[in-house]
Amino acid sequence: MPEYLAPGVYIEEIDIGPKPIEGVSTSTAAFLGATERGPKEPKLITNFEDFQRLYGGFIPESYLTYAVEGFFRNGGKRCYVARVYKKDSTFGEDQIAAGEGTITLKSIGPGEWGDRIYYKIEDSSLHSKDNDPEKDKFFKLVIYYFPNPPEDADNPGFDNKKVEQSIEIYDNLSVNPSSNSFYKNMIAGISNFIRIWDDFDLKEEKTLKRPAAIAQPKRLEKVKATGNNLNISNEDYEGETENELDNGKYIKTGLIAIKEIEDISILCIPDANEELSKRAVSICEETNKFAIINTPREAAGSIETTEPFQDSKYAAIYFPWIYINDPLTRNKKLIPPVGHMAGIYARVDVERGVHKAPANEVVGGILSLQVEIDKGKQEILNPKGVNVIRSFPGRGTLVWGARTMSRDPMWKYINVRRLFTFIEKSVDRSTQWAVFEPNNERLWSRMKASLTQFLTTVWKSGALMGTTPEEAFFVRVDRTTMTQNDIDNGRLIVVVGIAPTKPAEFVIFRFAQTQAGAKITEI
Repeated sequence: MPEYLAPGVYIEEIDIGPKPIEGVSTSTAAFLGATERGPKEPKLITNFEDFQRLYGGFIPESYLTYAVEGFFRNGGKRCYVARVYKKDSTFGEDQIAAGEGTITLKSIGPGEWGDRIYYKIEDSSLHSKDNDPEKDKFFKLVIYYFPNPPEDADNPGFDNKKVEQSIEIYDNLSVNPSSNSFYKNMIAGISNFIRIWDDFDLKEEKTLKRPAAIAQPKRLEKVKATGNNLNISNEDYEGETENELDNGKYIKTGLIAIKEIEDISILCIPDANEELSKRAVSICEETNKFAIINTPREAAGSIETTEPFQDSKYAAIYFPWIYINDPLTRNKKLIPPVGHMAGIYARVDVERGVHKAPANEVVGGILSLQVEIDKGKQEILNPKGVNVIRSFPGRGTLVWGARTMSRDPMWKYINVRRLFTFIEKSVDRSTQWAVFEPNNERLWSRMKASLTQFLTTVWKSGALMGTTPEEAFFVRVDRTTMTQNDIDNGRLIVVVGIAPTKPAEFVIFRFAQTQAGAKITEI
C-alpha cells in the first residue's frame, strides 16, 4: 500500500472506457381519431385485440379503427392511440355509500358512451354467509357495457345473450385499504370501462362497510355523460393540457400529449384534412418524428394536379386510397392508406432496418385500389413527391415510392431522413452520461470511441456508404469543434458526418453488342 494512503483506504478502479450507444426503436406509431369509447390520455397498444378491448369496435364516423387494424395486419407491433373527442364532453359517474365512506365510479373517458355503463353489487363469493365476520367488508362488483344504445335504457337486456354487451366481474373485493384484496388495487388500471376511487383517506377503517347489494343493475347517471363522435374539429384534435384525473394525476391529451412522447417515431391522423395534416407535419418537424399523410379522397379524379400541400422532409404522402372489407357492413369500404403504410414502415424497420426504404413491399389486408396506377400516372406523381400504391400482375399490390415531401435533394428519400432521426435520437439518449462530466480530453476520447463503435455497427448493417468505416462516417470532438469559451461555458460540441445509402429508385441496364453477335434485349 502506498505510504500516502491511510490503512484500510482503497481507491476504486473507475471504468473510463467508452459507453455503448443503444439504437432506439423507430417503429412505434401514433394514431389520433374518434373511437367508440376509451380513456382521455394516449395509451400504448400492442395488438388489435387490446385496441378493441379498450377503444371498442369499428364506427362509421371515423377511419381510425380501420387504420389501426391495417397497421397491425401489415406488421406493426406497438402504437399509441390518442382518442379525440369534443372538448365539452362529460363523463358518466355515480356514487355508492360504503359505511361512512363513499365510492365513486366514473367512465374512463368522456362521451355519451358512458351512459351505456351499468353496475351491480352482489355478495362476495368467499364471504357470503350471514355468520361470516368479514361479510360486511367484502363484495362483488359487476360492470356491464352496451356498445349500442339499448331500446329500454332502464332494462337493456342484461340476461339476453342476443343483446351485445361486455361484462367485467370483480369478486371478493375488500373495502379495507390495508387488505390484500382492497377493491381499488383489483380494479384501477384494469377495467376497460370505469375508473374508481373513494374518500377513505378521511375515514377510519373500522367505519367502512361494503356497499349495499344492488339486485337490478344501475346506470352511471349521477353525472350524465355527453358528447359523440360527430363533428370533431381540428381544435379537438389539438387536445388539452393539465387535465386532472380522479387519482390527482395531471395528464395531456391529443396532439399536445403525442408531441411529448419520445418513444413515438411515426404520426398518423387517418381523418385529417389539409389543415390538420399541416399541423401534424409541424409537430414532426419540431420533435423529429415522421408523418404519414394521405392525399384527399377526391384526388383520384385530378391526378395531374395532385401534389404535396407543402415542402417538408419530415413527411411522406401516399396515393390512392384503398378498398378494404368493412366488418360493419360486410361490403367494400374506401379508406386512406396511412395505417397500412405505418405497419409497413414498422415491418421494414424490424426485418431490414430503418435504412431500408419502405417501398416495393406488399400491402396486406386490402381488396383493391381507388384508382389503378400505371407507369404513365406514376411518372406524373413521383417527381412531385407523391408516393403511389400500384397493383402488379403476379406480384400483388405494392408500395411504389419512397420520397418525402421535400424538394431538397439531400432529403428526397424517406429512409435517409428516418436514418438520421434514428442516429440522432440514439446518440442523444445514450450519451446523457456525459452531462456534468469534466469537459476535457479524457471525456472527448470516450465520447469519440462511443460514437465510432455505434456508427461502425450502423455501417456494418448496410445503412452507410463506403467500403471502410472511414469512408462511411467521421467523428470529431476536440479543440477544432470547441473554443475555450465553449469549454468554459459547459458546451461539449461533437461534429458527426455520415454518408447514408440511397434507394435504387431506378434500375437501369446498359447493354453492348459484341463481335460474337449475341442477341441483345433492350429494357
